[in-house]
Amino acid sequence: MEIRRSARRRRTVQARREGDRIVVLVPAGLDAAEERRIVESLVAKIQRSEKRRDLSDDDLMGRCEALSRTYLDGEARPTSVRWVTNQSTRWGSCTASTGEIRISHLVREMPAWVVDYVLLHELVHLVVPGGHPPRFWEVLGRYPRAERARGFLEGAAHQR
Repeated sequence: MEIRRSARRRRTVQARREGDRIVVLVPAGLDAAEERRIVESLVAKIQRSEKRRDLSDDDLMGRCEALSRTYLDGEARPTSVRWVTNQSTRWGSCTASTGEIRISHLVREMPAWVVDYVLLHELVHLVVPGGHPPRFWEVLGRYPRAERARGFLEGAAHQR
């Protein structure tokens, strides 16, 4: 990790990965205790984001199993869950007849609660067939952050 202090920077802080280290940009006059708190927070945020990117297909299956138990009484049992790079207009897709779930690689960069929402959305297709009838949204609504995740995804789609 490297901390770069700037006399020109007044209020904003920033962190990014540069090669094998995390670089944190902070105002030069920042109090030492406040700087330490901010740096720890930003470094932890980057590390969490990188950990999400490292989720394997097996990790996705594990998340699906946990989400199914928690929100669907274990009813949804996918046969496979995997990251794909050929979905640029959908966050995820599900083939209910085979139990296969595919999640766009674009979701990897998103917060864990959004990844969980996308996974749960696809899992609900295994429990409630026929597209998105009212029952589908009712079941998906069991996820406490459903509305927030939908808003996040709408904003992300608008950015593309």
